Amino acid sequence: MGIYVTKHHHDAAACPAGHPEMGPMLLQHLSDENAAKMGITVKGDAVVGGHDFYMILDAPSLEKVQEFMGPFIQAGSVEIMEADTCSQVVARGDCGPTAKIWTSGVPA
Repeated sequence: MGIYVTKHHHDAAACPAGHPEMGPMLLQHLSDENAAKMGITVKGDAVVGGHDFYMILDAPSLEKVQEFMGPFIQAGSVEIMEADTCSQVVARGDCGPTAKIWTSGVPA
């Protein structure tokens, strides 16, 4: 299992929050039960500045995170960053190499 930080950005016109069908679908997709189907645990999520959505995920692979983020790629851009917990960094004795970052390449 690895820690991944994701960032999704969408334009205001594509915002699912107030949409009567998309909002509930988004919450269902992010549910613990749905994420667990892919072996993913959502450790935390936050919306920053209106249309930037971040998550911290514990997942078996980058490919599983890409699959989980599929619906977000359809609505905007996605970045997936490999990460470490603070305790992992301290145990290792340094912050380590630069994190690998995957970007969907879809402009928001």
